[in-house]
Amino acid sequence: MQVRGPFDLHTHSSVSDGTEVPADLVASAAAAGLAGIALTDHDSTAGWESASAAAREHGVSLLPGMELSTRHGWQSVHLLGYLFDPADAGILAETERIRHDRITRAETMVARIGHDYELEWDDVLAQTTPDATIGRPHIADALVAKGHVQDRGEAFATILHWRAGYYEPHYAPEPLEGVRLVRAAGGVPVIAHPAVSSDRILPEDYLRRLVDAGLFGLEVHHRDNSRAGAKRLLELAAKYDLAVTGSSDYHGTGKLNRLGENTTAPEVVERLVAAASGWAPVLG
Repeated sequence: MQVRGPFDLHTHSSVSDGTEVPADLVASAAAAGLAGIALTDHDSTAGWESASAAAREHGVSLLPGMELSTRHGWQSVHLLGYLFDPADAGILAETERIRHDRITRAETMVARIGHDYELEWDDVLAQTTPDATIGRPHIADALVAKGHVQDRGEAFATILHWRAGYYEPHYAPEPLEGVRLVRAAGGVPVIAHPAVSSDRILPEDYLRRLVDAGLFGLEVHHRDNSRAGAKRLLELAAKYDLAVTGSSDYHGTGKLNRLGENTTAPEVVERLVAAASGWAPVLG
């Protein structure tokens, strides 16, 4: 695969917590002048088919992927997996377990919030699409619809913040298991936004274990990484020969992030595609 323009390797559709259906997301990418994007909905590949059809229609290259939820100790670690086999038994079993626990977690949080605010489970379901991976952003949208907050940002800063007392964690495997799952399915794993603060970067000894298991890269160029954290990530990427990626983490109107605000170098995209064996990209 020869890349001839900018690639955004982290985007979300309404299959998870984005606001555009997959086909419209691809159309937005074309309008933004991107050569290609990766669709990386949370713990789901349900948008791959419609996004692929739209990519062919609009002449945009597409790397089907997913943002897999993992956790190391108390720390949530998001793992981007690209071009893996979506029918792989290991991936299917783990994502089904995560999605099921996400629903149970969301129901628990809504019940807690409902004691203090007018909010019911049906209000959350009204903010989702069929087969969506339900998460806190949908609860946030329900809180907006009920007039309790102005937008998602306010919801996450107040009612949905862990300090508010309504928060409930959900099941997620260790990042090491996530890397192994993605690689076993023929995919390519990259850690998403690993440096929202410099003290939250995974310990280097653990990162080394991820590298040994097949970690491909680090998402360095992302608006949520701190400046000091991004600098440290570049040092670690050089030390362990990890690819450096950049992306928007686009969610439509759900976040301020804009398509293509950070992109990945063409040679890195080409290396990523060459390293995958589970699924083929759609070439625009």
